[in-house]
Amino acid sequence: METRKFIDKPDQSCLLIALSVVLASLVSFSDAEDHYHEFVIQAQPVKRLCRTHKIITVNGQFPGPTLEVRDGDSLIIKTTNAAQYNITLHWHGVRQIANPWADGPEYITQCPIQPGGTYTYRFTIRNQVGTLWWHAHSQWLRATVYGALIIYPKVGLPYPFLTPSQEIPILLGEWWDRDPMAVLQQAQFTGAAPNVSNAFTINGQPGDFYRCSSQETTVFSVESGEAVLLRIINAALNQELFFAVANHKLTVVGVDAAYTKPFTTNIIMIGPGQTTDVLLTADQSPSRYYMAASAYESAQNAAFDNTTTTAVLEYSSETCSARRQSSQVLLPQLPAFNDTTTATAFTAGLRSPSKVSIPNKIDEYLFFTVGLGLINCLLPSPNCQGPNGTRFAASMNNVSFVFPTALSIMQAYYQGVPGIFSADFPPVPPILFNYTGNVNRGLWQPVKGTKVYKLKYGSMVQLVLQDTSIVSTENHPMHLHGYQFAVVGMGFGNFNAARDTPNFNLVDPPVRNTIGTPAGGWVAIRFVADNPGVWLMHCHIDSHLVWGLAMCFLVENGQGDQQTVIPPPSDLPQC
Repeated sequence: METRKFIDKPDQSCLLIALSVVLASLVSFSDAEDHYHEFVIQAQPVKRLCRTHKIITVNGQFPGPTLEVRDGDSLIIKTTNAAQYNITLHWHGVRQIANPWADGPEYITQCPIQPGGTYTYRFTIRNQVGTLWWHAHSQWLRATVYGALIIYPKVGLPYPFLTPSQEIPILLGEWWDRDPMAVLQQAQFTGAAPNVSNAFTINGQPGDFYRCSSQETTVFSVESGEAVLLRIINAALNQELFFAVANHKLTVVGVDAAYTKPFTTNIIMIGPGQTTDVLLTADQSPSRYYMAASAYESAQNAAFDNTTTTAVLEYSSETCSARRQSSQVLLPQLPAFNDTTTATAFTAGLRSPSKVSIPNKIDEYLFFTVGLGLINCLLPSPNCQGPNGTRFAASMNNVSFVFPTALSIMQAYYQGVPGIFSADFPPVPPILFNYTGNVNRGLWQPVKGTKVYKLKYGSMVQLVLQDTSIVSTENHPMHLHGYQFAVVGMGFGNFNAARDTPNFNLVDPPVRNTIGTPAGGWVAIRFVADNPGVWLMHCHIDSHLVWGLAMCFLVENGQGDQQTVIPPPSDLPQC
C-alpha cells in the first residue's frame, strides 16, 4: 500500500486557525461529495510464506482498496459477490444515523449477499474525522477482506495538531497458511479453540522474520525532519497487538475517528477493530528502522501466534552506498506478550482534547458480564474436543448469542415478523457472583439465545462491561455498532458502584467505538441512544464472536423523520 500525500491538506497557519470558526460556519452541504465505488468480492491467488492460496478479496486486492472521503461526504458502494461464500461488508465505526441497512453485520441488519448477488451500500459520514476501516462481517472472511476508510476534515478546517507531510495507513493483520474458513469450520466441528495464525502482517506482508517474505517486506520512505501521520488499524482476526517503531517516539492524536489530547509514547496497544492515529517525526540519523507488531495475549494458558511482523521506515536521505554497507535494521523493543501493565498504561493515557458532552442523568444502568464458557457434552464425541470433553462458548450476561438464519433481526423488527428474536436480554447478570474470583463450575455453561435489549430513543445509557474468570480472564475488545461512546472509567477486579463511580472521568474521557474490557476487570461507557435501529455489540476477537460473545441493542424510533429508521433499500438482499 502506498503512502499518501494529502491533497489540499489542512493549513495549520495562524491565519486559518483564527478563521476556523468563520470557515466552519460557511461550510455547507454543497461542499459534500458523493463517492462511487464498485467492489467485486472474488477469489485471488496470493503467495505468502512460500505457498500460494486462493483468498477472498475485494477487486483482487489484499488488503482491499483504501477509501478516502471528507466529513459530510456520502459513499455509494456497489458490491457484487463473485466468490463462493455468502458475504456482507461492515463500515466499522461509521455511525449510520437512522440507516442500519448499510451497517452490514450478517443476519443483524441484512441477509448476506449470496454468490452472484449484488447490493449497494449507501451512507453518509456525519461529524466524524480520522481513521476508520471496512471489513467483511460474515464468518471469518474478514481475515482477508478489509481496507482503510480515511475521513479528512471538511474543506478549510485544519487538523488540531501539526499538519503532517505525508500520511501512511498501517493495516495490521493475521495470515493463516491455509484457508481461514477451513480453520473456522474445523473449530466449529470439534468445539475446540481454532488454530492460531501463522503470521502477522503489515499492509498484507509478514516482513523479514518469516520464510519467503523478506523480498516483499513493506518499506515506507520518509525525509529527515518531516512529520508523518501513521493511521494504524488492527485488522487482525483474533489478536490484540503491541506496535512500535525503533528509536522513534509516537504521539497519539486520535483513536477510532475521534481526536485525542496528544500524548507521546514508545508503544501502543491496539485491539482488533481499533484504530490509532500517531504522529512520528523523522528526527533520527538517516538509516532504516523497523516498525513492528507482536501479540498482547491476556488470556491464561492460551495458544497464540508468538511471532513478530515488520515493515521498514527508510530515510530517503540515506545514501545508496550507506544502505549497501549496513544491511542491519534497528528493531524496537516490544513488551512481553503478557505485559498487561504496559497495555493498561497506554489505554489509560487516552483523553479527549476538550470537555466531552456526557450523559449525567442516567436512564438505563446496565451491567453486562463478558467472557468465555463451556458447553457440557453428555458423552465423549468428536464434536467435544474442548477442555475436559466440552465445547467452547462465550456469552454476555450468561446469554450465548445465536445469529438467526431465516431473516435479519432488523428486517424482522421492521416488518413485524415474530420468532426471529426476543426482546428479553437481561440488564444485569441473572445470577450475581464473584466475577473475577473462583467461579462455581455450575455457572460456566451459558444459555443460547437470540436476545436484544430495547432502548427508548434519547435514553441516557451507562453500561459497565465486566470480565469474568470463567475459563480465563481476558481483555475483550468490545465493539458497539452505530455509536461512539465515552469511556468514563475502568479498573481491575469486580466493579463496585459506590467505590468506582466517584472516580469516573466525566470531563475529557476518550470517545471510541471499540474498547477493551481489562483482563479480570471492568470498563464503564456512556452514550445517548440517539440512533434508531438494531445495533450489534460484540467482542471483536472473531473466535469469541462465533462462540456467542455478542448481543444487540434495539433502539426504538423517536419523534419525526429525523429520529426514525429510513425505509429499507429496494435491493436489500433476501435470505
